[in-house]
Amino acid sequence: MPSIAGLEIRNASVLALVVDDQGVVGARADAAGPDLAAAAVEAIQAVQRAAKKSSAPAALGIAALNPEAPATAKAIEAVAARFPGLLRQSAVIGSGTAGAVAESWIGAARGAGDLVYFAVAEHATAGIIRGGQPVKAAHGRAPAAAWLSLNPVEREDYKRAGCLDAEVAGTGIVKRLIWRIKAGDKSDVQNLVNGDLTAITVDLILDAARNRDGVSIAVMRDTARYLGMAAANLVAIVDPEVLVLGGIMASAADVLLEPIRMELARRLPAPMASALTIKMASLGAEAAAIGAARHALPST
Repeated sequence: MPSIAGLEIRNASVLALVVDDQGVVGARADAAGPDLAAAAVEAIQAVQRAAKKSSAPAALGIAALNPEAPATAKAIEAVAARFPGLLRQSAVIGSGTAGAVAESWIGAARGAGDLVYFAVAEHATAGIIRGGQPVKAAHGRAPAAAWLSLNPVEREDYKRAGCLDAEVAGTGIVKRLIWRIKAGDKSDVQNLVNGDLTAITVDLILDAARNRDGVSIAVMRDTARYLGMAAANLVAIVDPEVLVLGGIMASAADVLLEPIRMELARRLPAPMASALTIKMASLGAEAAAIGAARHALPST
């Protein structure tokens, strides 16, 4: 298998890398800025320069949360124009699907033919592998995990980003803690940021929860409940062999894993829950770019 390039387009940055036939990353480049198109071209050029001539990428795959978003679509068009012949249209896939491809190729679920990948970072994403192949459905948008409806309340942020995304993505977790503080609850996080609520991050909340801050524990407990409910919905629909949990669920497994397991056990039929293997994603922030690269080959 020739060397291949993968590009993940995020909110305000991109990650490009080149992998060999074993999935080993040979070159990597990040780029950021308001112009995602320029950043994408810059990152691909950087990994092309870093890769040896003998391993110059023969194909390119792109992963994005929403390939149809205007800024993302513009970046994809710029890459296609700048690197003609390198990018096939079918090699543009969702970030969650790309993560599933990567984890089933060289990651935590290596060799698994049927799996669900579920991750939360900037956004909530998911991917499905069925019979060894990624599931993209009729319009290439499945599974749109960010839009899983878990709360009957019709909030404005649910309409913009989806219910699950609004609750468990980074900004959603921070927002819920701030609401608690403004309602009068006292949290150690306030002291850590000297009262500047705009400086609160998910990492600060997680650290506070580990140090027994009651408000942070409550916020992360609610986060785990939403994550467990979403994971249970995905498992109930797909009935996978393996559930791979990524993003914050992997990096903060000490806080989130057991509550998520409990939620899965509560909400799934016992035979389905007992047959399910749960694994922590192993490829971290590179999963989507690696999966995009793997998916770029005509044989995948």
